Amino acid sequence: MTPTEIRASLSLASIFALRMLGMFLILPVFAVHAKTLPGGDNAALVGLAMGIYGLTQSFGQIPYGVASDKYGRKRIIIIGLVLFAIGSFIAAAADTLFWVTVGRAIQGAGAISAAVTAFIADTTREEHRTKAMAMVGGSIGLTFAFSLIASPVMYSLIGMGGLFALTGVLSILAILVVLYVVPEAPVMTVVERVPFSAILADKELMRLNYGVFALHLTQMAMFVVIPAALVEYTGLPLAAHWKVYLPVVLLSFALMLPPVFAGERRGMMKHVFLGAVALMLLVQVGLWLFMSHGGAHWTLLVGLLLAFFVSFNILEACQPSLVSRIAPPAAKGSALGVYNTLQALGLFCGGALGGWLMQNAGASSVFAVGAVLTVVWLIIAASMRNLPRRGRAVSSREGA
Repeated sequence: MTPTEIRASLSLASIFALRMLGMFLILPVFAVHAKTLPGGDNAALVGLAMGIYGLTQSFGQIPYGVASDKYGRKRIIIIGLVLFAIGSFIAAAADTLFWVTVGRAIQGAGAISAAVTAFIADTTREEHRTKAMAMVGGSIGLTFAFSLIASPVMYSLIGMGGLFALTGVLSILAILVVLYVVPEAPVMTVVERVPFSAILADKELMRLNYGVFALHLTQMAMFVVIPAALVEYTGLPLAAHWKVYLPVVLLSFALMLPPVFAGERRGMMKHVFLGAVALMLLVQVGLWLFMSHGGAHWTLLVGLLLAFFVSFNILEACQPSLVSRIAPPAAKGSALGVYNTLQALGLFCGGALGGWLMQNAGASSVFAVGAVLTVVWLIIAASMRNLPRRGRAVSSREGA
């Protein structure tokens, strides 16, 4: 990768991580904090306050993606970051659950994911795009792990208002990164417009859209259960869970990079992709068995978590790269808008469904549902088209 590609990829991945930080940082502590607020005794309203961020994200991704195709990536990203900051400061100042919910909704309205991933696609060459998207996938994994590790500690130090205010300040700093660090995207001359209906009807894109929905629904549903499972089976209190998450996440990055790079270099990305989905299925089945039989040794739980993060990081690197290569150049933002809409809906549905299943059907049911969704994903993905080997002419319709 050239220095410009590295600078663009790292700076844009950091902005993407900020967006995910707004989702993840409150998850470990918000349900407890909400009980101190007026209206916080209503579990449905607490769930709405937690999940509305993902819901408004899902509404905004397609319009933001389309607008970024038309008006430019940087302008749309800055507008989204401004909304994110406003929502953060409203939530920071809130003294009722209602105003926290309003702030979270405005945070989510800054739906910049499609514009950011399209910008990465604009500023990287085909042969390096999966590496760039791996940085985005890595940023999501690190942000998620950081939130699980740091949130309880930060909450005890600065409170919920401080957490929201911190994300607001970071979003302002991110605007400066967009203005002064992120390089300009190359000027693209587009002759032919692509109908939005063609993006929705593309079978290859539909496979990836289902995949990202299933992946993030499974992720969020899993982590409704995992924190309590770690407490029960490892004996670690919530504040000490970093002792599991930190080594697991770091090792998962080391394990996910070789197959991604080798698959791209040898023209075998389809095999790597299907292997990662199959690994995700094994994780869900393994966790279902673990929970159904009252838990085995805690090392098995940690091993399954490691396998989950390896699979998750590979898929987070591959899928947006595939979308950017399959989508017509004139409609990258639109295609990634649809993709990120399904990602946000997956996060929202995963939290809501995971909580409902755990309360009404037991913890093991969460992983049974995750396994079913992943089986469907594996069947759908089996007929996907393969990517060309690096250095060959790119053909997004090349046969498997």
